[in-house]
Amino acid sequence: MLSGCTSPTAPAPTASSEATRPPVSTCVVDPDAAIAAGKTAQPTSELPADIVSALDAAAQEAFNLGAAPGAIVGVQTPEGRWTAAYGLADPAAGTPMAVGMHTRIASLTKMYTGTILMQLAQEGALSLDDTVDTYLDGIPNGDRITLAQLANMTSGVNTYTANEEFVDLYVSDPTASFTPDELVAATVEVSPAADPGERFLYSNGNTVILGEIIEEVTGRPFADELQDRILEPLELTTTVWPGESAALPEPFPRGFTFNGDVSTTGAPADATDWNPSWAWTAGELISTTDDLLTMGRALGTGNGILEDSMQKQRLESFLDPSQSPPAPGAGGYGLAMGCGQGWVGHAGELSGYNTTLFYDTATDTTVTVQTNSDVASGGCENSPTLEDNPQDVVCQVPAVRIFVALSGLLGQTYEPPPRS
Repeated sequence: MLSGCTSPTAPAPTASSEATRPPVSTCVVDPDAAIAAGKTAQPTSELPADIVSALDAAAQEAFNLGAAPGAIVGVQTPEGRWTAAYGLADPAAGTPMAVGMHTRIASLTKMYTGTILMQLAQEGALSLDDTVDTYLDGIPNGDRITLAQLANMTSGVNTYTANEEFVDLYVSDPTASFTPDELVAATVEVSPAADPGERFLYSNGNTVILGEIIEEVTGRPFADELQDRILEPLELTTTVWPGESAALPEPFPRGFTFNGDVSTTGAPADATDWNPSWAWTAGELISTTDDLLTMGRALGTGNGILEDSMQKQRLESFLDPSQSPPAPGAGGYGLAMGCGQGWVGHAGELSGYNTTLFYDTATDTTVTVQTNSDVASGGCENSPTLEDNPQDVVCQVPAVRIFVALSGLLGQTYEPPPRS
């Protein structure tokens, strides 16, 4: 079994007693206001005590229902900032979880890759309407698939985790390293899964192909473009591209998963040292709470990473995947980023770690949650869970569960896609 990075797409918002805004037909009500919010400084002081108390209680309750040894939470609003840690970073050693620990952030990486793609578009180095065959040969339907369709997951390119031979290789040795060319080859072998533009299909293959295109256009390694275009401008000093190394920088929590060939033990495996190269530009990054809060606001407003016109295009790009073909709607997936109930961002799972990063475009609020487990809990029919799993709550992975609990206290409650 191999779980990939996850899609944050959600169904269209429904009426909620917690909603403070009128029903609208688009996920981001006012893109211009969101962009303008990014040009203002946020306070570095602590959030008021009453807000912290409510957030802490909600996070603790959601954490207790999850199947993660530990969790780290960060919230930033115009009123201030709050961070907290819960549980254990290393259950065997009894080491407590702590703010500032590095975790694998999985599919959040897609938003960084998509941002670089959009930067190249605003520079005129490429166009989002260019077809894949302009830059790479051998991709099925490459003469019809646009770069925008790769970014919004409507290309019809299948995910390489649907390639049984590739999955068998990974499961046989999760510490093995894969090259980008190997990932693309595994993608090609199981593609296409649909015609370009026909439907939404969440696929790591899309973002890996974008990574190769970025390297082809710039003539530089992706890691160098990431450093120069995002990490240095935003001063993300604790965000790390691991490259060929699987190592997490100190300090870090140990991560636990049911992925791989661990079903005979009945307990999650320690996946801390498993190699993330199989996810490359779709999910290889490592980061910390402070850096994620900075990046989350930049992604939601464009400040420091995209020109206003390009950011507006991103905030208006979300497609409703329930329509065929996908069409602009109230929530869904856009240019390498998801949106639901006004929250833009991504969730991600990589063996041993689950992370969420979302920005509320209505309240200028950023929330991130990092957990050292990708094991689901609740009334799950298909996802493997612990024996003491609570059955009377909805099936969900731990970081998503905590984010949902916090979102309703800070804006509209985020509604994640159903999980079984």
